[in-house]
Amino acid sequence: MRTQTTSPTAPPLRTKGRRDRTVTLAAVLLAVFVVPMSISGTAVALPGIGADTHAGLAPLQWVVNAFNVAFACFTLVWGSVADIVGRARAFAAGAGVYAVASLGGALATDVLWLDATRALAGTGGAAIFSCGAAIVATVFDGPGRAKAFALFGTVAGVGVAAGPSLAGALVQGLGWRWMFAAHAVALLLVLLAVPATARAVPDDGGSGARVDVPGSALFVVAMVLLTTAIVQGSQWGWAAPGVLGLFAGAVVVLAVFAAVENRREHPMLDLGLLRDRRFVGLCLVPVAASFGFVTMLTYLPTYLTAATGRDSGAAGLIMLLLTAPVLVCPLLAAKLVARGVPALTLVHVSLACLVVGDLTLTLFSPGVTILVVALPMLVTGAGMGLCAGLVDGQALELIDPARAGMAAGFLNTLRLGSEAIAVAVYGSVLATVLRTRVEDGIGGYAGAARADRVADRAAGGDVAGATELAGAVDTDGFARFLAQSYDHAFHSVLCAMAAVCAVLCAVIATLLRDGSARNAAA
Repeated sequence: MRTQTTSPTAPPLRTKGRRDRTVTLAAVLLAVFVVPMSISGTAVALPGIGADTHAGLAPLQWVVNAFNVAFACFTLVWGSVADIVGRARAFAAGAGVYAVASLGGALATDVLWLDATRALAGTGGAAIFSCGAAIVATVFDGPGRAKAFALFGTVAGVGVAAGPSLAGALVQGLGWRWMFAAHAVALLLVLLAVPATARAVPDDGGSGARVDVPGSALFVVAMVLLTTAIVQGSQWGWAAPGVLGLFAGAVVVLAVFAAVENRREHPMLDLGLLRDRRFVGLCLVPVAASFGFVTMLTYLPTYLTAATGRDSGAAGLIMLLLTAPVLVCPLLAAKLVARGVPALTLVHVSLACLVVGDLTLTLFSPGVTILVVALPMLVTGAGMGLCAGLVDGQALELIDPARAGMAAGFLNTLRLGSEAIAVAVYGSVLATVLRTRVEDGIGGYAGAARADRVADRAAGGDVAGATELAGAVDTDGFARFLAQSYDHAFHSVLCAMAAVCAVLCAVIATLLRDGSARNAAA
């Protein structure tokens, strides 16, 4: 007599598989929520961190830049490692690193300690994004994958949107340390889902190949040299031998990296990926968003406190106008694509929104009402939101699933690497322009010998501290002078960022058009 075992056991197995996939997606989304929330929230907390630690501009910039640089350096590394050792293991390792680093940030006693913990958190965040995207691409397929990536982009948008408000509330109510403590608690919850993630990812034993240590080391060194040169440009002078040496070193190391990768049997980055113009064009879309959106996300809160005199809580609420579209637009884009709107059309619309939004944000001034700048902020946010998630899904569809980790790592390396560079360029140029204004006008209020230190403190958003440092007799008049100088520097750099974004949009449009033509011909 034959017993029937298949039928009774199949439904529970299918149910368990669905449950594991659901838990996995929830864990990935929670981790993805924390990373952008950390980036945008830290920007709001910078004035409070600076006042509490008495940090100058350079170390204060590295609170943001250390995270972004580490993220940029290690995203490609983690993507390659995930394909080798398994995506679930790599994702869990990144979440653990992020949790420990966030706890260390909450306990930091000075700004250098905080910078170090933020760099460590960026290393963990790199694993979360690259491995998380690869896990989603592996666990889901068809319409389920499209919906999962739409949620991926939406939740990242929620993190961006909630970051300034949550951070503003925490900084004003409990202090900036609680912001990092909250990140640690969230990542501990993610770690509880690791067993389900390991079961949900099929064939996640890894390829068994060796980690590309030489390539990884060269890439990390190149990114550190490049970003350090940009950050220190405003401190040492853009033509200083040290800055030029750092730029030259970055170029040389990148050339050596390319030569090494061409000879590796299992390279960290298969340069063959770059032959697909459409893939490269899609990967450059987040770069345009870095210059057009992320710079505003990072420095607009400081402008609101330094130039307009608002507190951190009010600045966080105003930032919702910039971040709210990032919450809504990813799912809207997914629905439009499902109804037949070409994905590339939405990509082009998002790029246009970034350029137009940045140009119209020049309407900001110390006395302007929020109603005047609400529409430009919403348009800029829509430029980011329409391409979030959509670009990831479209790019990874072009790549062999066996190289999904590497491709996701490359995409997110460009995303966070460009964010690190854009934020560093913005901060350095802002400091340079502001220093020139302060040096020209400080003589009427205080000794010109203090101009550098005063400008650095003001560029960090601490106008009151800069006024005190200057020792000005007319403190109210000098504070107004600093606010006006910051406003001038803000507008100058904003126009430059819009121009960079416009050039990138033209390059992306050309690559996508050429790539589509080649695919059609093939």
